[in-house]
Amino acid sequence: MEFRIIKSPSAGTLDILKQRMKATAVSAMDGADAVGLVQGRMIEMICAADIAEKAVGVAVEDVRGSCPQNMIMIAIFGDTSSVESAIQEIKRKLEEGKNIC
Repeated sequence: MEFRIIKSPSAGTLDILKQRMKATAVSAMDGADAVGLVQGRMIEMICAADIAEKAVGVAVEDVRGSCPQNMIMIAIFGDTSSVESAIQEIKRKLEEGKNIC
């Protein structure tokens, strides 16, 4: 899996994400001052989304792409500390090697 955190994303960055998300998911961006991006296999992304939402008060949305290797990306929206905590919790669970979200 790959991880990135964008603090105070620019309007252009948010526009790119809006174009790649469902129209109904765009509201997740409202009030978010950070976005965490996580890319990996579908099974990993579903578990990562579950871990993030259970760990802290963040919103997680699927970001559509056209990757032939079945890699997908999720965006984690929230305040900076919550997004950082969500990413850390995902990494911690991966390091533990748990197969249960």
